[in-house]
Amino acid sequence: MNTDFAWRKSLIDLAGNRVLPDEPMSRHTTFRIGGRADAFWTPRDTWELAAGLKLLKDFCVPVTVLGNGSNVLVLDNGIRGCVVSLGSPMADLSIEGTLLTVGAGAILGATANRAAEAGLTGLEFAVGIPGSVGGAIYMNAGAYGGEIKDITESVTALMPDGGLKKFTAPDFAFGYRRSVFQDNGAVIVSADFRLATGNSEKSFRKMRDIQAKRREKQPLEYPSAGSTFKRPPGYFAGALIDEAGLKGFTVGGAQVSEKHAGFVINKGGATAADVLKLMKAVSDRIYADHGVPLEPEIKIIGEE
Repeated sequence: MNTDFAWRKSLIDLAGNRVLPDEPMSRHTTFRIGGRADAFWTPRDTWELAAGLKLLKDFCVPVTVLGNGSNVLVLDNGIRGCVVSLGSPMADLSIEGTLLTVGAGAILGATANRAAEAGLTGLEFAVGIPGSVGGAIYMNAGAYGGEIKDITESVTALMPDGGLKKFTAPDFAFGYRRSVFQDNGAVIVSADFRLATGNSEKSFRKMRDIQAKRREKQPLEYPSAGSTFKRPPGYFAGALIDEAGLKGFTVGGAQVSEKHAGFVINKGGATAADVLKLMKAVSDRIYADHGVPLEPEIKIIGEE
């Protein structure tokens, strides 16, 4: 990798103040944890995204694509290379009939609200998911009986060769918190969601109920990355951790939530090292008690 940061100057020449040098990632994750990225860039549009990615490729700079930072733990030494954040500049939304087309940078919950306002149903399950549309597709996000795979008709993505490609249902390879986009190096740009004609009042009532359940059961008052562990086959991670008496278990500033054992929260000043130590201790205990391995659901990125 080029270490003289000539690439960073070139990227700033392209994108101006949308490039933040040496940016603390704790400002850009829902965990409020993470060291500095060499550069943090929020592209204005698909053209700038393509041009900037080509520039970074030419300089052999590592690229990390991030949405709303809601399902990640950034390690304490930060991220080398460039973090590409698809945010509000790439969040356009349009509706034609029952087809909702939305940019990858749109927040999923806001998109669910827009769908309900338009009298469309099918996206209500996503109202409390804090991620972006692109991140939700990447991880096949789901909650309360729904998953992104249920409504995704097509996805437009920027390929490693710089070309745009449209993916349709046979291409997605959706599974539990899985999609083809975790393997193919593509950057999701936008998606088409096929919804159904509904009733706005019913949709908003359903979403209010979901939000109320989330507030009751989840530690929304603390920074976290959402569910920490994947659901092991035949079990629920949170239930296993609760049964082990680990609610409230703390390492440094990281804690197993006392409200929901499936969440690790930042009680204040937590480091990524705290979270990793806590996750390992919890995983070791559950494996010792039940022989069940726990796999992280959150994506761990950066340098230790």
